[in-house]
Order: sequence, then C-alpha cells, then structure tokens
Amino acid sequence: MNPVIERKQAKVHMAGRSSSIGRMAVRLAIYAFSLFLILGPISSLVIWSFAEKWFWPHTLPQQWGFLYWAKVFDGKMLHSLTLSFGIAFLVTLISILLCLPLSYLIARYRIPAKSVLLLIFLLPQAFPQLPVFTNAMVLMYKWDLVGTLTGVTLIHLVGALVFSVWTMVSVFQHISASLEEAAVNLGASRLRTFFTITLPMAVPGIIASSLLVFLYSLDEFTGSLLIGAPFITTMPVFMYNSAMGYEMQTASVTGLLLMLPGIVLLLLMQRFMKSEYMAAFGRG
Repeated sequence: MNPVIERKQAKVHMAGRSSSIGRMAVRLAIYAFSLFLILGPISSLVIWSFAEKWFWPHTLPQQWGFLYWAKVFDGKMLHSLTLSFGIAFLVTLISILLCLPLSYLIARYRIPAKSVLLLIFLLPQAFPQLPVFTNAMVLMYKWDLVGTLTGVTLIHLVGALVFSVWTMVSVFQHISASLEEAAVNLGASRLRTFFTITLPMAVPGIIASSLLVFLYSLDEFTGSLLIGAPFITTMPVFMYNSAMGYEMQTASVTGLLLMLPGIVLLLLMQRFMKSEYMAAFGRG
C-alpha cells in the first residue's frame, strides 16, 4: 500500500480515537458532576447522623457512633414515622376509592366542560401551597378539625387528588374502548366488563398512581404543620422541629429515614409507570 495513504489512514484512526476518548471524558465528567449533586447532600446527612462530636475547624467528626440513632428511636420519632405511614396509606386508599370511578367516567364519556373539571382538580397545585392551606385552615377551625387526624388527612387529599385523577384518567384513556365494546356485544354487562377487562388492564397504572399519592402524603409538610400541629406530628414536621432546634444529628437521622421509603417507592413506580400513560397524561 502507498505510504502516503497509510499515513492518512493512521491520522484518521488517531483522530477518531481521540474524539472517542474526548466524548468518553465528557460523559464521565457529566456523570461525576451528577453523582456529586445527588450524593453530596446525602453524604452530609450520613456524616451528621453518625457524628457524636463535630466541632470547627475539624473537617470530619471527632467522634462517631450510633448515639443519635438510638435517641431518635427511643424518642417520639418512631410514633411520627408510624403516623406518617398510616396517614399516607389512608390518603392513598381514599384517593383510589374516590378517583377510580370518577377518572373512568372522565376518560370514557363525553362530560360537558371536561377540561374545566380537570382544571379544577389542578388548581390547588397552580397556586403557592401556603395561602391555599392557610385558607383551608380557616375553614377547618370552624369545623374543629385543626389538630386532628381527620383534618390532616383532608388537607393531604387536597393535593393527592390532583395526582390521582390526572394519572388515572390517562391510564383509562390508554386502554382501548373497543375491548369493552366487544365484551358488551358478547353479552357482558358494563359493570362486569369494567371489573373483568378494564380494571385488570389498569392495575399497573393504578399502582403507579397510588405510589405517587403515597409519596406526596408521606413528604407533605406545609399542610401537616398548619393543620396538624401541635397534636399531629408527622415525620416532615418532626424533622423541621429538629432542624429549627439546631439538632443536626436528629434532623439528619430523620431525613435519612424519610428518604429511604421514597427511593424504594420511586423504583417501584418506575416499574409500573408505562410511557404510554405519560403520553396520554392530561389528554382531553
């Protein structure tokens, strides 16, 4: 082969290799920066949760241990954790019972002003939460619901219904109506068709919607503080009280305990939430 051609091919090969190495270096830099943004705050929580003594100007704690983990579990935190999970489960169950038939009707039938109806469910998230929950608190004072489990559950439902309705409507819109029509033509009733055909096909979407609602209720802070305090102390409120008292170790332990269920549930939601549901999200 001609030496000139060989040199040109070698240069092209080296240029391609250098370009590939450059792209790989850029990807690695982006991945490293992303991991830093994600793991940086988490690593700070982990360090603070095990720090028994940490004073300036030391970079790391002088003394490590499980002292504050033991204090958290011996104190009121376990009650707040159980209460938060109980409220989230109750809010999720109520949302499913209320939104399942409503979402099916919105998705399947021509309802006058359907877009306006969906917009009404979206309104609580369209405005800052503080004025919305403050106005709700005024009404709940009249009904003697402030500081009660019922009041906290209702204030969680204000935001939870948004996720539940909009997600379930997109799920039912994704399911072909021709399957239901075929079952009806074969003699099945509308009710039997819903429970034997439509509902089983909608189960993954319903699970994803339930996980969204559960996570929202578990992490809800503003309404829980305004309506529940001082008698109903959920985990976010407990963490806020600890941070306001500069109890960094207690707040860090609480933050980690509140974060772990969210990570697990988000991984589950990724499994059940199909791209077809997201494509139909909000479709009228």
